[in-house]
Amino acid sequence: MFKIREELFISDFHRLFIKRGLTSEVIDLFQKIIYDYYKNHKRKFPFRENITPYNVLVSEIMLQQTQTRRVSEKYLKFKKKFPDFLSLSIASLEEVLKEWKGLGYNRRAIALKTIADTVVKNFEGKLPDSIDILKSFPQIGHNTASSIITFAFNRSTAFIETNIRRVYIYFFFPNKRKIDDKEILPIVKNSVDNANPREWYYALMDYGVMLKKAHPELNKKSTHYRKQAPFKGSTRQIRGKILELLIKQGKMEIKNIQRVFDSNEQKKINNMLNQLEKEGFIEITDDTINIKT
Repeated sequence: MFKIREELFISDFHRLFIKRGLTSEVIDLFQKIIYDYYKNHKRKFPFRENITPYNVLVSEIMLQQTQTRRVSEKYLKFKKKFPDFLSLSIASLEEVLKEWKGLGYNRRAIALKTIADTVVKNFEGKLPDSIDILKSFPQIGHNTASSIITFAFNRSTAFIETNIRRVYIYFFFPNKRKIDDKEILPIVKNSVDNANPREWYYALMDYGVMLKKAHPELNKKSTHYRKQAPFKGSTRQIRGKILELLIKQGKMEIKNIQRVFDSNEQKKINNMLNQLEKEGFIEITDDTINIKT
């Protein structure tokens, strides 16, 4: 039923947008369509409840390149172990990586702990509400910094992520094949609900999830679209396995780590170990390796 209504809405919207451009009337209609859907199909997540700057930071870092379902499973457990900046700051990297297990992209765990250290030492335990300062933190670019400001402080910013991009392509670029985020961002800025930007972006994302199922081709129109490489056999999988071994064993000799992998993977191990050391994950002493203390 909604699909029929949606198609009628979008046809009317496209005609109006082509005729009038990005007028207040067009923006009002756009917001109405998004909010009408959201009112009836709002998604519930633990990270959309009990909103604090710390909670938002944790969830936004977790949500980078990870599905909401998996984040929902890990978020509350992580928060129970590390409820605030101080508890995360004083924790060992090994403890943090244990709680992070299952989320992948372990650099984010180091980044989150580093941010907690910085917030405790330099900002009296309070997350800065400045996009520029947040962008100086590891693993935080413009979009993540802006989303943190909006969700943590309910302040109006303009940012794009996968689901948001899908919505704007659908509504404002129906006949264009390759769309750059630079074309989308001005429309995002002009169409934000400044009265409640946090709820607006939740609504946009939820609409974008619906579009992913109904129109899976949309994000392929973006110049930023990249097909994700398979996880199995990837460098990411091998790195994760090395860290998992070290978390379980505490310390290991390099030769014992190499024995776990087949001959093709062994060729990559030394390079990976050196890279993990540079990134601050591990310490190598002679032929022994452990998680960095």
